[in-house]
Amino acid sequence: MASIRKADYYSMKVPNRAGAGAKLLEALKAANVDLLAFTGFPAGGGAQVDFIPKKRAAFLSAARKAGLRISARKTVFLVQGADRVGALAGILGKLAKAHIGLTALDAVTAGSGRFGAIFWVKKKDVGRAARLIGAR
Repeated sequence: MASIRKADYYSMKVPNRAGAGAKLLEALKAANVDLLAFTGFPAGGGAQVDFIPKKRAAFLSAARKAGLRISARKTVFLVQGADRVGALAGILGKLAKAHIGLTALDAVTAGSGRFGAIFWVKKKDVGRAARLIGAR
């Protein structure tokens, strides 16, 4: 059985050039900030990066000190569990049946029989999605 929870995330725009993400991660590492996930993708001639911090206050303090121009807090779903064939199928099937579409999804096996995923739904669907899939 997978663990599903809502988590805070913050995004920001950065130049789409080599080393931009590494610079951000180094600033957070220097401040001892632990991330549950970090993802990025091209957007509007640059790139967007999303941070999902383990501890919101520590992340916000470090971001402020590093001069990062992050977004307001938003919600993402974090899934962690035992890896198996179709690990996300049931969760995504419940959302689809309720006509809740995903805006994005990243999933990966973590080794040692584990997997993790993060996914986003529209802000108006967060509460309904959380209740439907039992996210805490």
